[in-house]
Amino acid sequence: HVTVSPCPPAATGSDEEDDSDSSTKPIRSEKKKNPVSLFQTGGDPPKEKKTRKKAPPKAADSEEETLESPQKNSNKKGKGKKSKKKEERPPSPVIEVDNLEEFVLRPAPQGVTIKCRVTRDKKGMDRGLYPTYYLHLDNDKKVFLLAGRKRKKSKTSNYLISIDPTDLSRGGENFIGKLRSNLMGTKFTVFDNGANPDRANADWSNVRQELSAVVYETNVLGFKGPRKMTVIIPGMNSDNERVPIRPRNDNDGLLMRWQNKNMDNVIELHNKAPVWNDETQSYVLNFHGRVTHASVKNFQIVHGSDPDYIVMQFGRVADDAFTMDYNYPLCALQAFAIALSSFDGKLACE
Repeated sequence: HVTVSPCPPAATGSDEEDDSDSSTKPIRSEKKKNPVSLFQTGGDPPKEKKTRKKAPPKAADSEEETLESPQKNSNKKGKGKKSKKKEERPPSPVIEVDNLEEFVLRPAPQGVTIKCRVTRDKKGMDRGLYPTYYLHLDNDKKVFLLAGRKRKKSKTSNYLISIDPTDLSRGGENFIGKLRSNLMGTKFTVFDNGANPDRANADWSNVRQELSAVVYETNVLGFKGPRKMTVIIPGMNSDNERVPIRPRNDNDGLLMRWQNKNMDNVIELHNKAPVWNDETQSYVLNFHGRVTHASVKNFQIVHGSDPDYIVMQFGRVADDAFTMDYNYPLCALQAFAIALSSFDGKLACE
């Protein structure tokens, strides 16, 4: 388990404590709803052959015990493979990235967890205020996927996302999407690189799609306890492709649909609530060896109907390095933008 800490970070959870999963364990023996069907909003139900979805990731995860604390792991040395920090993180399966632009917009294949790493670069003149974030596949080749950076001179937080690590310009051909916040910095919308509705063509096909929205809810402690996140994404059609959401105006986007409870073709997800651990006096979640540092930024996103199926998880492994893993129906751009929203200044509490 790893702590989802109030600031300052507390120790990570102990190996023995497995509360966070125990409440959901008994359900596993029953035939669970096929995760694919959780995200279907249009058309026919998915074809039956998809039901193997959950098995492969579960098997791989089960050997990963819960996390040891990075501060004091002396008593856990008996676990053998755990003593070397480097080998502990299970790498991504072999993923072919032939066409980068297509890959980052394509939902993860069913049954495959795409494991990535986010690094934050604060070096340079204004990088302290405007770091650049890079997303790579977490495997031997460390394939580059996306880069993101906050725009200067923007009234609200506005991150540009590019498929070229050196070209983070709005006008460049490598611009693939953006993340924009409201004035409060508590709600975010993720767009692809389509045109502004003002520049729509006749059939509206060139207009940008909204790929996701993220809502952060302050709790009683402000943002100091575990954060509450709601993630809103377009549903999937019967061919398991994303339903295009192209708002014609500001009242038609994912956030407004969600606020007005108009959930046609829209799916609502939440972060999995961490469990309080008396022994470590901290909130913990089980990241199956993929997260090693306590941080308020650590989170897992799940669907209310199946809290065992992790749609996405994100967590710290070093001061400026994080793992980001995502599953169907998310694509790399959606997951990276959701991760970027968690870095934003208004929520700041490292």
